[in-house]
Amino acid sequence: MTRTYPSQFTAADREREIVTARTALLSIDMQNAEWSPEAIAAGREPGSPTAHHLEFMTRIEEVLLPSQAKLQDAARAAGIEVIFTTIEALTQDGRDISLDHKISNLFFPKGSWGAQVIKEVGPKGDEIIIPKTSSGIFNSTNLDYVLRNLGIEHLIMYGVCTDQCVEGSIRDAADRGYYVTQVEDCCATHSEANHINSIRAMDGHFARVRSTEQMIEEFERLR
Repeated sequence: MTRTYPSQFTAADREREIVTARTALLSIDMQNAEWSPEAIAAGREPGSPTAHHLEFMTRIEEVLLPSQAKLQDAARAAGIEVIFTTIEALTQDGRDISLDHKISNLFFPKGSWGAQVIKEVGPKGDEIIIPKTSSGIFNSTNLDYVLRNLGIEHLIMYGVCTDQCVEGSIRDAADRGYYVTQVEDCCATHSEANHINSIRAMDGHFARVRSTEQMIEEFERLR
């Protein structure tokens, strides 16, 4: 089927390179509640409460943490804003969180350890952290307002879980008029099949997909 596009835009625009001065990295839900040295050590013990999350936590430890650290350092060197979001209530009793998070028991009180960004891939200096109480970050925060104030047009997005908060945030970002890049080896979810299916659903439709190395090469080329 032949498709026409308004104005000067075509499907190829999905693949356009970033403009570093108008780009931000967005780390989604890389928080202590998803991974910690203690949790993964416990998960290796048969019958432990976290044993069923072992594959997920192992990918975080072996793939995401080193990849995200490299990506973030390269972005900082290129002058790109690095922003973080975590699931964190505005209150101690969770009365403000969404109905979905109440049903799903996704509750981390304000200021709690579980809501803090994993230190290995955490903020440096005055980098922005925005707490959220919904799966998609745009639905429960002022992120769009902050990004507009920063002059951001391109978002590089990654984190956990691929098929949940990351995918929902990518869809919302595309709907709000941002050019989105998803970094595949900086994302994880609880099933490899779900991860792959989600990446495929985003690629070429709501985002372009790159690896950490491809993204860093782009940073360096544009510097």
